[in-house]
Amino acid sequence: MAERRAGAAVLLAAFLLLSCCSVRLVPVAEAVWLTIPSSGTKCVSEEIQSNVVVLADYYIVDDEHAHLHTPTISSRVTSPYGNNLHHNENVTHGQFAFTTSEAGNYLACFWIGGKHQEDVGLTIGLDWKIGIAAKDWESVAKKEKLQGMELELMKLEGAVQAIHDNLKYLKNREEEMREVSEKTNARVAWSSLMSLGVCIVVSVLQLWHLRRYFERKKLI
Repeated sequence: MAERRAGAAVLLAAFLLLSCCSVRLVPVAEAVWLTIPSSGTKCVSEEIQSNVVVLADYYIVDDEHAHLHTPTISSRVTSPYGNNLHHNENVTHGQFAFTTSEAGNYLACFWIGGKHQEDVGLTIGLDWKIGIAAKDWESVAKKEKLQGMELELMKLEGAVQAIHDNLKYLKNREEEMREVSEKTNARVAWSSLMSLGVCIVVSVLQLWHLRRYFERKKLI
């Protein structure tokens, strides 16, 4: 019994340590407030790898002018290649959910919809959940009949898998950037050699021309 408690304590400590050390590696939920100008668009972007679940909930928080009119907002979410993933107009609250099919920057833009009577902006709240943060653990626990430590272990497994996938993604990006850097350096080297060759040829032609000119003038 003591050994089981000790093992559970070790696993819990490992989970807490992993949670503290992997804040930047594991996709998490982000809640932000955005101020949308009276005319124009406010956008936020997030770099996400492929095959990641994304959930978001946005709503109007600024009710200062609610007694004068009913403000609404419109939104659009696009993929790194410009594909339209979500589009909604003239709402006070909205949601979008999708699974990424390509890695890159996903862009969510918001603007004031309809006729806005006041020359002021609106403030909206955006709850953005990515990866394991978007998973409904309560439903998983009910479906798998998990309790206590079993559920925590499943969360830990999901966090470890998310870290592994993110590190793999970062490694692939680093390899791509290194390959681009090597190609760029090679092109710069060839360009430098070609420039040097052109300079040498031009110098030789100038010397030849000057020599012929002096010979015609019988100066040499």
